[in-house]
Amino acid sequence: MAFCWVGKMLGTTLGMSAFFVAYFWVLKHPVNPVTVMPFTPIDHWIGFQPLSLPLYLSLWFYVSFAPALLWDRRELISYGIAATLISFVGLGIFYWWPTAVPTPDIDWNQHPSISFLKNMDASGNACPSLHVAFAVFTAIWFHRILRQMHAVSGLHWLNWIWCLGILYSTVAIRQHVAWDVFGGILLGLLSGLGHLWWINRTSARS
Repeated sequence: MAFCWVGKMLGTTLGMSAFFVAYFWVLKHPVNPVTVMPFTPIDHWIGFQPLSLPLYLSLWFYVSFAPALLWDRRELISYGIAATLISFVGLGIFYWWPTAVPTPDIDWNQHPSISFLKNMDASGNACPSLHVAFAVFTAIWFHRILRQMHAVSGLHWLNWIWCLGILYSTVAIRQHVAWDVFGGILLGLLSGLGHLWWINRTSARS
């Protein structure tokens, strides 16, 4: 974590700040009619769980911790580029195909912490869920980092359980529906596996 820690800290802070500026601008300026994503049986199976909000919010620590553990400059730079590309793809989709979550039959006044989140995010920019995409992308990278560190199997399990918990929380607090999660998983898998494939290929050539 001591390797290039100032650059990591500044890069993560500035990157997240720029992302949120772009995210909320796109959210407030849809160029096409907003599509409301439909509920699926999965959404009905997963009950509303307001206590899962901390798990949902833990994504921001989760995604910050993975690059903090990188110790190769080339990988660190490429990690930042890959994360930026995920943002561009997701925000591009939101810009041209704005989506939203259907309004659930819940009195948000009884859940002020989630009501605050809803007022901020407005349950828009729904599909694909970038919350899910970044969680999956990070989990893939954590798996690589933990293998390089020869970490105990318990940490590998913790990584994937944490990722799955974040995915679950997006539906449990009604911030997303299952279709958004599936789209986010696809984007995260393509980005994470594609990025590792590119790194391994370029490493073999050098």
